[in-house]
Amino acid sequence: MNKKSYFGKFGGQYVPETVMSALIELENEYNKLKEDKKFYEEFEDLLKNYVGRETPLYHAKNLSKYYNHEIYLKREDLNHTGAHKINNALGQVLLAKKMGKKKVIAETGAGQHGVATATAAALLGLECDVYMGAVDIERQKLNVFRMELLGAKVISVKEGLKTLKEATTAAIQAWVAEIETVFYVIGSVVGPHPYPIMVRDFQSVIGLESRKQITDLGKHADHVIACVGGGSNAMGIFAGFLDDITTKLYGIEAGGYGIDTDMHAATLTLGKEGIIHGMKTYVLQDKYGQISPVHSISAGLDYPGVGPEHSYLFETGRAVYAPITDNEAMDALILLTRKEGIIPAIESAHALAYLEKLCPKLPKDRKETIIVNISGRGDKDMHTVFSILKGEDVHE
Repeated sequence: MNKKSYFGKFGGQYVPETVMSALIELENEYNKLKEDKKFYEEFEDLLKNYVGRETPLYHAKNLSKYYNHEIYLKREDLNHTGAHKINNALGQVLLAKKMGKKKVIAETGAGQHGVATATAAALLGLECDVYMGAVDIERQKLNVFRMELLGAKVISVKEGLKTLKEATTAAIQAWVAEIETVFYVIGSVVGPHPYPIMVRDFQSVIGLESRKQITDLGKHADHVIACVGGGSNAMGIFAGFLDDITTKLYGIEAGGYGIDTDMHAATLTLGKEGIIHGMKTYVLQDKYGQISPVHSISAGLDYPGVGPEHSYLFETGRAVYAPITDNEAMDALILLTRKEGIIPAIESAHALAYLEKLCPKLPKDRKETIIVNISGRGDKDMHTVFSILKGEDVHE
């Protein structure tokens, strides 16, 4: 067993033999480039001058007054393309180019990773195919158009629930068919080793910046909150604070209609150990071990697995994981919009909604410092939000 590929007992490479050679090639190239000063200089230059990093750590004064604690927002929504996904997509597409690949493929749920990959491919001159569930294509039409405008081919996946799990399966199948010439850009800290480590490394810029920014303000982060689907924005911000056990970490899952229903994606809350998409992790499954259908109002959180490092942090107790319902997330989205003039993605609104549960439990006699990762902006969700405010059912 390759111990480097595991977080405790989670992770690994549960893939057919045909994929192993590509994973070994990827791990070797990535380890080489990690030591390559020129690669990192180019990557950091793109993050600064193309993506627009560093992103602000914004003191949300109105929200702070409302909750009676100091709330800081890590503004990943201000990145080029509107979410944290670009940090990882640029790193992987740059890696693909250095490896001599001519084409990249990606899966996408809300479309943010698809847009980020299409953007990086356009910039670096590679062909790009994006696999997306037919249901997600319907609810994220703007992002589909953005990908096509960027020159990517969007492939509709019509199997199963037609969402992120099926899109990921289709992307893996396409990768296996062209494994010599194609690079698979995975959008989260999921999949077989080395993807969970590689994606975490590329996203760790969020946490490293946040730690420095809060320290420069002369403050200490008591709590860090992020939403979790596959878990890359959470792992990215957690990476800056893992070594400081005085900072509590919270991963917020999609509670959907409620965890007492079967319409949710609360993997760590209700899942059990299993294998999905080449990794051992927590998985939502029925009593026969079949992967359960999932639901979330946000297309970026309806995934029945979770990154293996999150499973490890959950089991060791280093991070706390909790579900937030669709309605709680929508209330939080409206609250931030009205209080601070910032419209977050519905995914990020799940993290914001946890403030309602956390803040009442905190000491009343002193104000604690809380960082919430705003993983993306809400432009892509306007149709969903508008429909809900008009009283329409968006879950059809």
